Amino acid sequence: MKPGVLLFAHGSRDPRWREPIEAVARAMEGRAPQTAVRCAYLELAEPDFASAVRDLAVVGVRHLRVVPMFLGMGKHAREDLPKLVDAARLRHPDLHIEVAGAVGEMPEVIGLLAELALRPTAQPNNP
Repeated sequence: MKPGVLLFAHGSRDPRWREPIEAVARAMEGRAPQTAVRCAYLELAEPDFASAVRDLAVVGVRHLRVVPMFLGMGKHAREDLPKLVDAARLRHPDLHIEVAGAVGEMPEVIGLLAELALRPTAQPNNP
């Protein structure tokens, strides 16, 4: 039984916006090559949630962990995501889907963000 992870983010018309989410997916694939990793977006970018779940089911994933790539549990994570998960469960009854908390609420991420915010920067446009 192949495990899967779906990184779920908002989406944007700007293709560069997806680069950090896709970088996380590539890093995960390098660390856990036995895990199928996909990105999915709520709107304005492809693939959408249903398409990414279908792709994971086709490659044999039977246990899927959905990771909301949001700083907090706002409306998209609290309301939109559960509806998408419910629909996916109906379409794929053999697929066990669990939903993690928003990454931005994880203590490790909060600590890292604080560390990064306190770090001096060498950006040329820094005011």
